[in-house]
Amino acid sequence: MITCLGWIKRGVAKAAPDKVTLSKEELQEIIDEAKEKLKEKEEAEKEAENSERKSAEEVDQSKPKSSAVKSKVDDDDITDLYDMEHYDSDEDLEGELMSGAGMAGVTFYASNKDDPYITLQDPDKDEDETEDFNIKPDDNLIVAGHVDQDFSTLEISVYNEEEGSQYVHHDILLEAFPLAIEWLDFDPEDTSKPANFVAIGSMEPYIDIWDLDLVDTLEPVVSLGKRKRKKSKKKSRNSEEGHSDAVLDLSWNHLLRNVLASASADHSVILWDLSQPKPVHILRHHKDKVQSLQWHPYESQSILTGSFDKKAKVLDCRSPESNIKSWKFDAEVERVLWNHFSPYNFLVSTETGHVFCCDVRTDTPVFTLKAHDDAIPGLALSSQVPGCLVTASADETVKVWDIQDNQPSFVVSRGLPVGKILNASCCPDAPFVFCFGGEKQGLRVFDITESSPVRRQFESRQRLVPTAVKTEAETVESLPEAADDAVEGEVKPEPMEEESAANAMAALSLSGSTNSGHSKKKKKKKRK
Repeated sequence: MITCLGWIKRGVAKAAPDKVTLSKEELQEIIDEAKEKLKEKEEAEKEAENSERKSAEEVDQSKPKSSAVKSKVDDDDITDLYDMEHYDSDEDLEGELMSGAGMAGVTFYASNKDDPYITLQDPDKDEDETEDFNIKPDDNLIVAGHVDQDFSTLEISVYNEEEGSQYVHHDILLEAFPLAIEWLDFDPEDTSKPANFVAIGSMEPYIDIWDLDLVDTLEPVVSLGKRKRKKSKKKSRNSEEGHSDAVLDLSWNHLLRNVLASASADHSVILWDLSQPKPVHILRHHKDKVQSLQWHPYESQSILTGSFDKKAKVLDCRSPESNIKSWKFDAEVERVLWNHFSPYNFLVSTETGHVFCCDVRTDTPVFTLKAHDDAIPGLALSSQVPGCLVTASADETVKVWDIQDNQPSFVVSRGLPVGKILNASCCPDAPFVFCFGGEKQGLRVFDITESSPVRRQFESRQRLVPTAVKTEAETVESLPEAADDAVEGEVKPEPMEEESAANAMAALSLSGSTNSGHSKKKKKKKRK
């Protein structure tokens, strides 16, 4: 199962990622921690077994005595035959290393060169492994939360559009079921240099941040929030130390690089200062689980949230109590998404298969689209082609739409053999390449222009690269241009007009008579 995923732009990752090497002391510490966790798990299982045994004994007491005696004799025979009393005992095992999980005495080697029992080396294979290990300038990375039975991992895959290749580069073992992934370019230890980090939200109330340029790492760079303690007291929604329930979504602020927002099942949104790291503001503007959120692409203080309370809200985080606007829908919100080509607008998908387009200047949706027959957890716009919308649903289909000029039209539909589709994301460097994850079959990547209707609809449309707005200086700065040695005939995206981004900034300051009235109404409700 692919529970969450995201792309990483070309040129971000290290060409040759670093490998973590552990000393004997560090390895022993990790083994001891693993043993402690295993011991706690065994204790919990024993408690459950004792509870089941008591229930079984109560049932046995109601059975005839002769039957109970015969059953006891049979059980004793089986116990003696297989020596079940000492089944879990470690006394007969030789060597101290075979205790605990039983695998500490087995030696693994990162490379065949280090294994003394392998004397024949394959130089061609080593060259291939080195080539696959190194990240090329035209490689994209895809990070995905992968769950297989009781095991959760973060898979880092390499995708090359020109070669049409895709493979898993390395993975990271996770402690908890992953629910949200967000890439971020911020290193708390050195804010001046670029970073290649990823934040992971899970069924646990904390957020782990990992360095993707480190291979074989066992611990996150930093964890946000407090981890659950054994036999902890009842959860409190008013905790100032972080969330008290699962983290459902994450959004990094590209304009204020030290700010990360998290949405939780505890009904709250927390704004984290990664330079501390600690929560600096807790927003409790929803009455149910906050399922999705996203910072505005041009306004550093504006954030969009969607909740199980069937509402989407836009807040100005400088004054969230007064500067807030809300939209009500007929079903739980699955995903929210700003339209980076039309900064007044955002999209909302719901559990009933609807997509709504809203304008921050109006109270009613611009259009409503019945896109699927089931929930739409996957909602993605093309990174460079205006109007190209892709929806992915629990009905196991992916659909492409043209929403240019707020006039939605259906383009094409395609089924994916992944069960219920759980997510969708567009490659930042290839505007028609999307990745999807579902309940089975792993990660799927495909180019939607493989479909002739998509080619007819979008190939001739001008490509645009959204501009980055620096609100502090009130300037608009375009993204870096394509390389001078680009392939002749390649479509070069044009930067968006500065006026569009500037107008969006003015429109999204949610002050005014309409919003003030909304705020007063909220305050009256609180007094009641």
